[in-house]
Amino acid sequence: MTQYLTFALVAPLAAFGGIAVGERRSGFDRPARSAVLGLVGACLGVEREDDEGQEALAKDYQLAFACRAPGRLLADYHTAQVPSAQRNRRFRTRAEELTGPSHGLNTILTSRDYRTDAWHTAALWSAVAVPRWSLAQLAEAMTTPHFVPYLGRKSCPLGLPLGPQLVEATEASMALLAREADGPEVPFRRHWLNERRDAPEAPLLVTTDLGEVADNDARRQRIELRRDQPRSRRRWQFDLREELVLRQPRS
Repeated sequence: MTQYLTFALVAPLAAFGGIAVGERRSGFDRPARSAVLGLVGACLGVEREDDEGQEALAKDYQLAFACRAPGRLLADYHTAQVPSAQRNRRFRTRAEELTGPSHGLNTILTSRDYRTDAWHTAALWSAVAVPRWSLAQLAEAMTTPHFVPYLGRKSCPLGLPLGPQLVEATEASMALLAREADGPEVPFRRHWLNERRDAPEAPLLVTTDLGEVADNDARRQRIELRRDQPRSRRRWQFDLREELVLRQPRS
């Protein structure tokens, strides 16, 4: 049996962003590992410039998600300032690009994807024998967070408390199914999904690390590549990660 920390990821508006390049900022239908680890770091009070703390979050813990409802896609439009193109000139940061010598700033239209009424649960567990923070310490930080947690962007506050719970299970998917059955947020789920979204619940989807499930398990659906493994928060760099997708029956 393994100890897991389960918690809710529920928000009226969420942003599960992908690779942010150009004018189109697309998003996934479920949380990214980097986003949730960032949320945990915010609860702990780990600054973006704290390289050791960020590295511990990235390497000491594993994550799995149960996706009850991805939420409806909402595209929002923004304006952004960009300098005129400059040949043979490269900038290391956007701040340097905007403050450096240029021929003036131009306004462009950009779009960002959000999800409305997203409902997910997460399970976190130790990937090493002695992690920097115990699961109990993480649970305490989620109960009384140092920084305000949000789901993707600062404009996406949580709709329900994280409600951290420590449980023991044979694998992450079992811990998630137990949370789905009797977690503190369950009484709100029917109203949230049916009344607010006016749509039936989606089949439950579980995503986890490859080593959690046997190769011949009938629940295995596919393996996806996602660029959401933090390499450097300071430089905003992320590595590719393999994610196993399971199909679970509705509860």
